[in-house]
Amino acid sequence: MITTSPEQKNSTHVRSTIGHLRYDTDKEQKIINSLYRDELGLYKNFFQPVMKLKEKIRIKGKIHRKYDVPKTPYERLMESGQISEETKRELRAVYQSLNPAELKRKIDKKLKKLYEVYEEKKGRGEISPSKKQIPHVNTESYILNDLTTPISVT
Repeated sequence: MITTSPEQKNSTHVRSTIGHLRYDTDKEQKIINSLYRDELGLYKNFFQPVMKLKEKIRIKGKIHRKYDVPKTPYERLMESGQISEETKRELRAVYQSLNPAELKRKIDKKLKKLYEVYEEKKGRGEISPSKKQIPHVNTESYILNDLTTPISVT
């Protein structure tokens, strides 16, 4: 099976999927482990293309990067010649048995369950898995006050 360790892909595989919240209970850990073991690994390896860096050149202080054509880890492995024909057949069988839409629905269902368990633990209302929160500023009164201030033109 194709695997990418979460340590190598913290931003794209871990944080973009489960967010920045702190999951520290056994119940949360079981959901996360189940997610990675069952659906997320299959979805990322078989259906999510990755751009590989081919070349990185520094020209006059500016770095120019050239990337390979985006391919899934499954496609790269099948083209590599590093695996036997038997393994290729097994991987093809797994690939053909998968439904990306169904995998995505299962991932979303588990993520929803994970957020519910987190909310239950914290005892709060609406929780966002991302730390990037929108500041609560009353822009309406700020704009109205700014518009009513007389502007002198000389």
